[in-house]
Amino acid sequence: MGIPQVDNFDVVEVKFKGGRKDYFRNIDYISLTTGDPVVVDVPSGHHIGYVSLQGELVRLQMQKRKVKNDDSITKIYRLATQKDLEKWEEAKQREIPTLYRCKQIVDEFKLPMKMSDVEFQADNSKATFYYSADDRIDFRELIKVLASEFKVRVEMRQISLRQEAGRLGGIGVCGRELCCSTWLVDFKNVTTSAARYQNLSLNPGKLSGQCGRLKCCLNYELDTYMDAIKDIPQVEKPLLTEQGAAKLQKTDIFRKLMWFSYSNDNDWQSITCDRVREIQDLNAQGISVFTLQANKSTEADDMAAQSFRELDLLDKKFSKKKKKKKKKRPGEGLGRETTSFQERSNAQAPSPEESVTSSRPAGQSGEATGSSSPGRPGNEHRFKKKHKNRPSSNVSGRDTGQNPGPVDSPRNGAAEATPRRFPPRRNQGPSGNEGNE
Repeated sequence: MGIPQVDNFDVVEVKFKGGRKDYFRNIDYISLTTGDPVVVDVPSGHHIGYVSLQGELVRLQMQKRKVKNDDSITKIYRLATQKDLEKWEEAKQREIPTLYRCKQIVDEFKLPMKMSDVEFQADNSKATFYYSADDRIDFRELIKVLASEFKVRVEMRQISLRQEAGRLGGIGVCGRELCCSTWLVDFKNVTTSAARYQNLSLNPGKLSGQCGRLKCCLNYELDTYMDAIKDIPQVEKPLLTEQGAAKLQKTDIFRKLMWFSYSNDNDWQSITCDRVREIQDLNAQGISVFTLQANKSTEADDMAAQSFRELDLLDKKFSKKKKKKKKKRPGEGLGRETTSFQERSNAQAPSPEESVTSSRPAGQSGEATGSSSPGRPGNEHRFKKKHKNRPSSNVSGRDTGQNPGPVDSPRNGAAEATPRRFPPRRNQGPSGNEGNE
């Protein structure tokens, strides 16, 4: 009885530039190792790639990518020699200048497309141009210009933004190489609901990858979160307690804890999901619990609540600040004083007969000549302000009726119509006309 032989799968996965992978049949059963450069058959010549996977795992990958194992799979010629690699390096050196020149031609044609990469075939007979665009573009004239410019067969291939990021490559925020450029071959749709289920902040700067779209890794743990959310109660309105309405702030899905806080309070309190369901049932019956942790209060709780209430009252009492009186500016309130002074002066204004007698000299009048006259509105305020710090001897002398003597004034006749603008000076006696004062 002989040793059984294992039937190895003869299809090999080969990786090309930009993470592009394809499948080829190893008809000649060449001994291959992962990473070996091989020359493979392509529709327009031959190309060089590196072995990325072989064996039964290739069969699973073909089933996943829905690739049929039929005659459409081409074969592997041989292992690449040093001469093949040198010729391939010469072809790759043309890629960067070709890409720059292609972008200039696209700008001349004013086509709404973005050229991302160029790949030359190993036999230097064909060039594939990769571009991204929002809509379909008519590039027939562009292909003719590029073929005549670079003397090669031209193929235009449109790719998505995710595929473009995979071809360019890079390092993600996790510190590893991008998934789309290493192992990810099919790109699934990623929505913002995946971030909501995982309690992630909806910040486009943190949720977007280098392609400008939502990160593909948001879908990796989504199924686990969906299973864990089934045991989390939905809180659509605040929980009612005697201390106030408690609002949901945060949920720990895997620890089954939920954090609540009262209005305008930074102190969060955590309770279990079972306790949340219990409070919701009581609120549905119209019952408000004492706190989030207890349904009814104890004697110690009542004493603590009373002490806290007294402290709050004291805080409110001493937190009220006394309003400072505003200092009056110079001249503020003059309007009211002037008006009241005018009313008093009009009420005490002498009759025409008294005005005639008041025009006599101070020596012939029996009344006190030192009485203060109404004068110009506002003179009283100015006089008080001006003589605030002066000694009261002269003022008292005028008030008691002492007559220092008449003062000759050349404008006594005009003084009857127009009162004097300013009060008498310190060392000057009043005039002889009482009506002018």
